[in-house]
Amino acid sequence: MKDYGISVLTQYQMEVFGTHKVRGAILCDTDKGLLLLKETRMEESRICALAKIYEQLNANGFEWVDTPLLNKEDAYVSKAEDGTGYILKKWFQGRECDVRRENELIAGAENLARIHLCMRLAGEENGFAGREENPVIKEYARHNRELRKVREFVCRRSVKSPFEIAFLKGYDQMYFWADRVLKILENMDLDSVFKEAEAENHMVHGDYNYHNLLVCQEGMAVTGFEHAHRDVQMEDLYYFLRKCMEKHHYDERLGYRMMRAYDSVNNLGKKERDYLAIRLAYPEKFWKITNSYYHSGKAWIPAKNVEKLSLSVAQTEEKKRFLRNLFAFQV
Repeated sequence: MKDYGISVLTQYQMEVFGTHKVRGAILCDTDKGLLLLKETRMEESRICALAKIYEQLNANGFEWVDTPLLNKEDAYVSKAEDGTGYILKKWFQGRECDVRRENELIAGAENLARIHLCMRLAGEENGFAGREENPVIKEYARHNRELRKVREFVCRRSVKSPFEIAFLKGYDQMYFWADRVLKILENMDLDSVFKEAEAENHMVHGDYNYHNLLVCQEGMAVTGFEHAHRDVQMEDLYYFLRKCMEKHHYDERLGYRMMRAYDSVNNLGKKERDYLAIRLAYPEKFWKITNSYYHSGKAWIPAKNVEKLSLSVAQTEEKKRFLRNLFAFQV
């Protein structure tokens, strides 16, 4: 962040006692509490729409979120002299959720359930576009086409890198999963899940992971609502669960405790569990790393990416057991 971004603070009705830089932002000690000043490229209209989510969360007693503040002109985006936009948000004294601490991940799942109950915006004209019908089928069909395209590309290369060798070694197994999941999804009756989400205007955080959870002395704060949108709320739980399970090698006990924590606040019925299972079954990590490779320069592939690709293949058996024992789901 540019140093003169601090001058933006004069556009707010508050007293600033001190500031210091943190990663990509400026932390401000003020008479309104701890605040975070950060560059933003979001339009004012987008932030106004997001503000409705913050208002509803706050109104329901969930105040531990990074609510944006209005400046003296009643705008959320403040411009610096060079035209750079900034947003000032409520912030909290705490540390990032530790993915190695199971109790924090369980608390994060329970926290998500409470947020979901609050994130149901009344009225269609809330600034968020509706979602298309069952976009997951289209998404997975596109991913599968991309996997086939990468395989064709790699097979044509006369000299193959360690990444490409690892990709071909794991491709058949991973594509089998990808293809089967798509076929199962096409034959599943999940219409009620999407219709309920649409009828009740369900909103999702859009990026709910341990990086956006702050463990504070008073409780857990949630940040990073920039990707919030209308969707099936199981998308958030799926994403959080997948990220945690990848780090814990699909530990069934931890997965069960996380789901039980969510369920204790916001009931997980059969249709929600079916949706979670099908989303978790798709080899998302394998596709993501492969897609990143295909759209890179390919002249040099980090060794870390080879490790990640190989790990995503190696965890298949762990995931298979996890899905079978927790969801009675088999590919």
